[in-house]
Amino acid sequence: QVQLVESGGGLVQAGGSLRLSCAASGGTFSNYDMGWFRQAPGKEREFVSAIRWSGSNTYYADSVKGRFTISRDNAKNTVYLQMNSLKPEDTAVYYCAADVNYGGSVYVAAEYDFWGQGTQVTVSS
Repeated sequence: QVQLVESGGGLVQAGGSLRLSCAASGGTFSNYDMGWFRQAPGKEREFVSAIRWSGSNTYYADSVKGRFTISRDNAKNTVYLQMNSLKPEDTAVYYCAADVNYGGSVYVAAEYDFWGQGTQVTVSS
């Protein structure tokens, strides 16, 4: 099965930057839509960003638009989330997810088939 491993999380001051990486193995990465979700304590998992298999379309939650950038390198089987101008409200566990099926809504967690273990992002004020 597909395995996803996130890395790059950590502690950063407000206004700082982090780049998350998600390395995939066990499948055909270039065929998958990829997404990032996050979950803060006491809250439901929410959509952050997504990128289509071709990289031709990207999607962002309103809360991160203009600050975060998603990208992928299919040669490295890796998707990235560059996070700039971080805010304390960005603090959460960030999860990488893969949708192995064509199309579907990138905004809906249930559409994704495989998930990483999550990486903690903490933004201090």
